[in-house]
Order: sequence, then structure tokens, then C-alpha cells
Amino acid sequence: MPRRREVAKRTPLQDPKYHSTLLTKFVNTVMLSGKKSIAESIVYGALDVIKKKRPNEEALAIFNQAVDNAKPVLQVKSRRVGGATYQVPVEIPPATRTALAFRWIIEFSRKRGEKTMAERLAGELVDCSGNQGSTIKRKEDTHRMAEANKAFAHFRY
Repeated sequence: MPRRREVAKRTPLQDPKYHSTLLTKFVNTVMLSGKKSIAESIVYGALDVIKKKRPNEEALAIFNQAVDNAKPVLQVKSRRVGGATYQVPVEIPPATRTALAFRWIIEFSRKRGEKTMAERLAGELVDCSGNQGSTIKRKEDTHRMAEANKAFAHFRY
């Protein structure tokens, strides 16, 4: 981190198929060990599976809805005050919300039981777009934890 000036945010290029920067970020998050073509085939395969499952809805719209539903608003951070550690609820910045949603969707899709990763990812995205599934449960647990510790909100820094 430079001391003198702010680091400029770089926006990724739009993906070639759907022309969405959000989808490009998601592909980069799915990617393991620099294998971008494999990550693209997984994500595009998942969107194709979604198209087959729901032919009257657009796959990119379902993807965007799933990510929006998975974004958390609050989380708790540990804060030491006078020898005691408190779980202080803090609001999450927009970029971090998206990154957390991506990570949770990918994490829980890897744990699913379908045969291929594209099918697992498609299932998790469809579940998230319908406000159900493991990712939404994680988001609700995070919000519940923040709500339970609302009394310590005055320790926010």
C-alpha cells in the first residue's frame, strides 16, 4: 500500500459472451491456479445449465439476482476494549459485499452433490436467486450475529 496516494481501482474487461464485468470478476474468483479457460468453461456451462432448467428466464438475470441476494450488509469484527473482546457489528463496503457473495457461492457450490462443477454452480445460483440454499443461510447467520451484538455497536471505530 503506497503512503502518498490512493491506489486506482482497476475495472476488469467485460466478458466476451455476456458483456458483463460482474461475470468477469466471478470467473476470476472461480479460477484456480491461473486456469482461466477452465473457469470460463465452468461458469458458462453453469449459465447454459440454468438456461436449460429455466428456458423462459435469462441466465444472466438469474446470476445477477443470485449475487444480489447473497450479498451481506453487516458483519461482526472482533474489537478489544479494556481486556475484553467484543464482536462489534460493522457495515460492509460494497466491493467487499460482492467479493463475499462470490466466495460463498463458490464455496457452497463445491460442496454440493451434483456430478460436474458447472451443474453444482448452476444449482447454487438457482437456489440463491430463489432466496434459499447454503449461501443464503450463511448470509442470514452473519446478519443474525450482527443483530445479536448490536449492543456493542458503540465500539465501532
